[in-house]
Amino acid sequence: MNLIEELRWRGMLHDFMPGTEEQLKAEMTTGYIGFDPTAASLHIGNLATIMLLVHLQRAGHKPVALVGGATGMIGDPSGKSAERNLLDEATLRANQKGIKAQLEKFLDFNSGANSAEIVNNYDWFKEFSFLGFLREVGKHLTVNYMMAKDSVKKRISAVEEGDRAEGLSFTEFSYQLIQGYDFYHLYKNKSVKLQMGASDQWGNITTGTELIRRMDGGKAFALVGKLVTKSDGTKFGKSEGGNIWLDPALTSPYKFYQFWLNLSDEEAEKLIKVYTLLPQDEIETLTAEHKEAPHLRILQKALAKDVTIRVHSEEDYQAAVDASEILFGKGDLETLKGLKESVLLSVFEGVPQIEVARVKYEEAPTVSDLLSDLTGGQIFESKGEAKRMIKNGGVSINRQKIGNPEDKVAYELLQQKYLVVQKGKKNYYLVSVN
Repeated sequence: MNLIEELRWRGMLHDFMPGTEEQLKAEMTTGYIGFDPTAASLHIGNLATIMLLVHLQRAGHKPVALVGGATGMIGDPSGKSAERNLLDEATLRANQKGIKAQLEKFLDFNSGANSAEIVNNYDWFKEFSFLGFLREVGKHLTVNYMMAKDSVKKRISAVEEGDRAEGLSFTEFSYQLIQGYDFYHLYKNKSVKLQMGASDQWGNITTGTELIRRMDGGKAFALVGKLVTKSDGTKFGKSEGGNIWLDPALTSPYKFYQFWLNLSDEEAEKLIKVYTLLPQDEIETLTAEHKEAPHLRILQKALAKDVTIRVHSEEDYQAAVDASEILFGKGDLETLKGLKESVLLSVFEGVPQIEVARVKYEEAPTVSDLLSDLTGGQIFESKGEAKRMIKNGGVSINRQKIGNPEDKVAYELLQQKYLVVQKGKKNYYLVSVN
């Protein structure tokens, strides 16, 4: 597989240094990408970058993932308008552990010569003195060179134009020099000749190639992928809001699945190439079928299935599909009973949730009493209103239609404590019996 050609047809390629393609054709090349452990989990913006390493390995090359224990303490100014909050070492170490576990889901660490590897730049920076770094590294790059980087110029110009940004501290200004030294260190100690990343990392990456040239007389290369953006043009990131995390504790598999399912047709057609490993002919077939019947959301479903299984599991994917059926009226009582409590709560996170004391629930004389008085009038304001809608066939509990408002309350509680009440076609309530 030719890496450049693969990334190009997938729409993932933004730019690369002259000679990069020739280097990749000449020999197995070790390439790396850095991930800052500034959160407990990676998100789908990072996943697009991880896919660069996945394709690198699939093309026969060796991927290295750098978890930035040192750079995570400083903060990268790229794409930011304000200084990043600095984290303590204990938090960073916990974040590093979570990120390492996530990377191991996508890269093969047992494939022989091109097995993936994870490194931490704190390992080589922890004994590096400030004066030593200035003497050995800082002297090789001019301030003029560093000031010319877009990430620096944008932050400085924002302040000059009256933006409320806080400017650029020396700490963040030094980031590109530290990242550049990472590349040099890996070049010298692990024969890494390629650094990759998102397009907003171009300046930092090329600083590394320049350091290698000036400090060692060596030749290294850079390749950046296109920055994946949301429909409003903002990038998928940790600080722009609306993040979709890879950790199920931060974004449930159900929400994760729903995110991909709800993409626009234009986004799905673009992102199925970025986030899946489906071959070109299969994607072209799916795209053609989707255009014939866009209401079936063929592209969205294929993308959602593929990514949910790879990030989470086949079981989580099926649970997300079953949960989706509930809200669209296709699931039954057995479907509801099969949902884990976490999935059930995730599905109904946005609906009114009502607590009822268990003793009152067990003493409730009729269904109409339960849906009016016992739930505080939140479902029906009066028993009469509840009776009328029940008689008209407009109310169900746990996907079972209520036929008689005078029925005794005898419903099997989901997970021993929940009832799902549906009023009309679109109004849901989650009753919690405690």
